[in-house]
Amino acid sequence: MEQLVESLTIDLEQERKDILKKYRRLLRTAKPFLKDNDAKLIKKAFYTSVDAHKDMRRRSGEPYIYHPLAVAQIVVEEIGLGTTGIVAALLHDVVEDTDMRIEDIERLFGKKVAKIIDGLTKISGRFEYGTSQQAENFRKMLLTLSDDVRVILVKLADRLHNMRTLDSMPRDKQLKIASETIFIYAPLAHRLGLYSIKSELEELYLKYTEPQEYRAIARKLRETKGIRDRFIAKFMEPIAQDLESAGLNFILKGRPKSIYSIWNKMRKQNKPFEEIYDLFAIRIVLESTAENDREKAICWQAYSIVTDHYKPNPDRLKDFLSTPRANGYQSLHSTVMSKSGQWVEVQIRTTRMDEIAEKGYAAHWKYKGNDTKVRGNIEQWITQVRETLENGFGDKTAAIEFLDEFRSNLFNEEVFVFTPKGELKVLQSGSTALDFAFDIHSEVGAHCMAAKVGGILVPISYVLNNGDQIEIITSSKQKPNEDWLRIVVTSKARARIKDFLKEDNRRHETDGRQMVEKKLKVLGIDLNAEVTNQLRAFFECKTAADFFYRIGKGYIHLDELKRFKKDKEAKERKVSDNNAAANAAQAPASDGKTLTKYLKHIHGDRADSDTLLIGDDMDKIDYKLAQCCNPIAGDDVFGFVTINEGIKIHRTTCPNAAELMSKHVNRIIKAKWESGKEEAFLAGLYLSGTDRVGLVNDVTRIISNELHINMRGLTIDTKDGVFKGDIKLYVQDTMHLDMLINKLEEVEGVYNVQRFDTNLNAK
Repeated sequence: MEQLVESLTIDLEQERKDILKKYRRLLRTAKPFLKDNDAKLIKKAFYTSVDAHKDMRRRSGEPYIYHPLAVAQIVVEEIGLGTTGIVAALLHDVVEDTDMRIEDIERLFGKKVAKIIDGLTKISGRFEYGTSQQAENFRKMLLTLSDDVRVILVKLADRLHNMRTLDSMPRDKQLKIASETIFIYAPLAHRLGLYSIKSELEELYLKYTEPQEYRAIARKLRETKGIRDRFIAKFMEPIAQDLESAGLNFILKGRPKSIYSIWNKMRKQNKPFEEIYDLFAIRIVLESTAENDREKAICWQAYSIVTDHYKPNPDRLKDFLSTPRANGYQSLHSTVMSKSGQWVEVQIRTTRMDEIAEKGYAAHWKYKGNDTKVRGNIEQWITQVRETLENGFGDKTAAIEFLDEFRSNLFNEEVFVFTPKGELKVLQSGSTALDFAFDIHSEVGAHCMAAKVGGILVPISYVLNNGDQIEIITSSKQKPNEDWLRIVVTSKARARIKDFLKEDNRRHETDGRQMVEKKLKVLGIDLNAEVTNQLRAFFECKTAADFFYRIGKGYIHLDELKRFKKDKEAKERKVSDNNAAANAAQAPASDGKTLTKYLKHIHGDRADSDTLLIGDDMDKIDYKLAQCCNPIAGDDVFGFVTINEGIKIHRTTCPNAAELMSKHVNRIIKAKWESGKEEAFLAGLYLSGTDRVGLVNDVTRIISNELHINMRGLTIDTKDGVFKGDIKLYVQDTMHLDMLINKLEEVEGVYNVQRFDTNLNAK
């Protein structure tokens, strides 16, 4: 958390003026929405927060009150919350960081604000500990969402400001906070319709985890801005003329795609910036502030005008007007071909829809009050969240699975289907007939054997389409099995199936234990904890419960216990009393905290004693270079303590880094390369350009003759005068690799040279 800062050089008077300036700006922004005594309540919250945080400063040295003021500004200006949200934002840290209690908040500001502050306090710092604890804490955070969605909205504003001010944090903290943000908070913002905030969180994540690539893309976007602007102006000219002739008031927006989305496409498609063509989208915002039939009609009218001039791609038309997303997002999306042969994404919406698209859930109150279909959709989703959470999870694996499933579900679209009685059901896109059955009722799902869609019999694995009317066929003899988990996609169905399977497994486990105990008695062996562990190891089962379950199911025959007895007796005869004493100084590898203590012990008073030195610590600690990112000397790296394979060294830009840092923070350790160690590291380079005679000779000459680098493999493919290829080679460090890249970029015909890290060890 933030710390107290003592300094004699702080200009307290200037800070006081800045604080009041920020407060007045907050009031000006909120003024159009304030009623009755709202301003007095905000003033009271402001001075309460100022007093509570009066001696506190952020790591940057700024007064701590700057932070709650900034969060409150985001809450009202960018999310659109009212007085309660502003007050909660101003007070969101006072209970955690000061002597104030929830009871004090309730007495001063009422139950509603106290409840939000209580929720925010419970989820503060929620991701500081280990894997299963993190998942459990995330579950608690989401439970507060189902109490009052403003808890999450204020928390998102809090996270956004922390990301905006991340410069003052040390590098390891930046990586950890950025990883949590992309893993949890950006998907939440997406699900709640806060697309502007979601995009900024993604951009800031990239800025701190891939700073060089972020700056490179930003620079190229600036350099190509003039070309884009001219293209957009030319593209929009005939559309604007026809919109005006039709008497429609509108605003045209030509927005570039976010740096994060461009970077994501470059990475997924393995293409340089120059080969990513859909760098921007056109948005037509039509003037209309009330939801009515005309609102949809003018959107379709504008679509007709666009397609009069440009040919649409029929596969890329998305109608979110008739079937809005659960968070209320409405828009008409189409992709059309420009006169120059370039695909252009066009989004058509009204001013009301545009504000909802930017501010999400909170913007609905401005237009429709509390009695809204959208609120029903959001609350239906929140109800589904609570149902999933209340199923709980007992072991660590289940906790992590929950976190993964929930996170992936945040980005999913919906499918709209009907019951035989015509009741509309909204499920996750990709849902099957079996998902539908479990959505109706757990017992219906458990006994589902088939379904009818439009009167036609279909299997339980049938994937639902929009408009399907589904009738579930059940049988009392049917029951869930492991294969069902591969059929369903919804969290609710998966949770119910797992519950049924767990109960079935427990029954078989109990039966198996009783059977083993009786058989061992006949063989003269008592079943105790030691024997149970020996049985588990002998039959190669992960757990004792798994062993007894296998016996109960008949997968392991009871007669096999005779073989176990013979093996046990043979081992006991070979037991020697000269077993080596356990090495008390062995390097622990169970968690990052323990390992850090061990590193400090062996490194002594060195400044970086808590850091794993790659090379120097080779003899003392078991570690390997991760094959998912293949780090080389000079890369920014960290260590990850695995369960059975020692420590894996990953690049901070590894595709798995965000997930590891978010879900397993207690198993992360600092690591760096020992200077002066000479070692060869496997690296990969992707090349592309125009083909010519002698190109391969020039490339291999630089690698082998000039830089004396050993190659492991070289692949070049040419088509229509263009070549693409990859080289696998051994380099000393990143400087060595950069030198090679610079040399190769000078070769005639070579236009692009990029490092790649995956599949280096493939034959």
